Amino acid sequence: MAGKVFFSVSMSLDGFIAPESPEELMGRLWMELQQWIFPQRFFRENLQLGEGGEEGRDNDIVRETFERTGASVMGKRMFDAGEQMWPEEAPFHTPVFVVTHEKRDPWERPGGTTFHFVNDGIESALDQARQAAGDRDVRIAGGGATILEYVNAGLIDEFSIALSPVLFGSGIRLFEGVDAARLALEPAGAEPTSRATHLTYTVRKR
Repeated sequence: MAGKVFFSVSMSLDGFIAPESPEELMGRLWMELQQWIFPQRFFRENLQLGEGGEEGRDNDIVRETFERTGASVMGKRMFDAGEQMWPEEAPFHTPVFVVTHEKRDPWERPGGTTFHFVNDGIESALDQARQAAGDRDVRIAGGGATILEYVNAGLIDEFSIALSPVLFGSGIRLFEGVDAARLALEPAGAEPTSRATHLTYTVRKR
């Protein structure tokens, strides 16, 4: 049986998931937004940030998200930013399909991550990701514009938000431009921790 298509993001209390400018990634506000995840043991080990770290429910959520993912899809903006920041052994360890207009050969990294560049649309990228994932899930990794494209195309089954106790004021809103008339949400989980509130929703057509 094919797995689900989902996304999982951190979001500020005022609805933002990233700064407007890629140059502001890793800046103060973005670091505050992600402050719940950086201390987690699984995250630190996967990004080779060093040994140790926290091992509570937040850590379990990071690990569970990683383990359910058989392939990822991302936009070119996220890939460009990540190409500069990820370690040589990129943190996905599965196939990743990059939606882009660029024609480029697959880029294989140590540790099992291979980036495939798809220039014939989001549905083609998802079809290829589904095949690669087998019975595991496909994660739409980001960024915000790519997630919104999949939401508006009715291709998302489920999503999770780590609601972080920070205000952005401006930036990229998760649901800016969403086709709300086509979609309905059903709560599937709400789990507060000392660092964030983890919300999960299933998505259906109205």
